[in-house]
Amino acid sequence: MATPGKKSKPTARQQPAARRQPAVREKLAALKPSGGKDDSFFDLVHEVARQIPKGRVTSYGAIAACLGTRLSARMVGWAMMAVPYAKKPVPAHRVVNRNGLLTGRHHYTPPEKMQLLLEKDGVKVKDNQVVDFARLFWDPSKEL
Repeated sequence: MATPGKKSKPTARQQPAARRQPAVREKLAALKPSGGKDDSFFDLVHEVARQIPKGRVTSYGAIAACLGTRLSARMVGWAMMAVPYAKKPVPAHRVVNRNGLLTGRHHYTPPEKMQLLLEKDGVKVKDNQVVDFARLFWDPSKEL
């Protein structure tokens, strides 16, 4: 319990996203030399997705955690839907759900295209799920 007249320092979770964002920008500065303050959350998500190696996959939640917003997996999904409008190509097919399911497949035309792109990268897929997901999982928080 805080003593009267003395303010306690807020935890990382209590801090507004705007205060956590500088740490994210510093982390990605090596990847994105501009480090511009005008980078949107979507731009940061796309930059992390561009770093996923061929033959590996990651999850929406792992990207969110890497950016310091671990409860924003759904927002990462929205950013993946904006990939067609990105200035540079983004390998969105390498981002799956936390169980390795191809949940974004319905955004491809035809829906089988996501699986075909993953298989072209060397990732095996069976019944819309990445085979050996744990071994192929790329954690941006550890790799970047």
